[in-house]
Amino acid sequence: MSEAAKPKFDLAERLLEFAARIVRLAESLPRTEAGRHVSGQVLRSGTSPYANHAEAEDAESVEDFVHKLKLCLKEARETWRWLRLIQRIPLVKKPELLDPLIDEADQLIRIFRKSIITARANRNRRIAP
Repeated sequence: MSEAAKPKFDLAERLLEFAARIVRLAESLPRTEAGRHVSGQVLRSGTSPYANHAEAEDAESVEDFVHKLKLCLKEARETWRWLRLIQRIPLVKKPELLDPLIDEADQLIRIFRKSIITARANRNRRIAP
């Protein structure tokens, strides 16, 4: 497969789509006390990785880059847990429809975790004599 034919991996676009899906989900949750609480929580944590990833792209150092990625990881993990709670209660009519969103949160967690490991390893290679 030629370079031009390979699909480009665009994490920023993937995070934008994830955030948009989270916003739509939050808007669809019931306006009960529990629904409002969970909606606000998943809305904050689920949109945060998109913004924090932008901060990581403009990091001032490797340490700053790793710190911003750790924020993305933390928020993605929190979102994964809120999504599982929404599905378990359930706060949506068809909880099985959350499976792809939960899977995407899991994949983003794995991406951030691996990126942190790679950034740290690259930093350590530059520091080594």
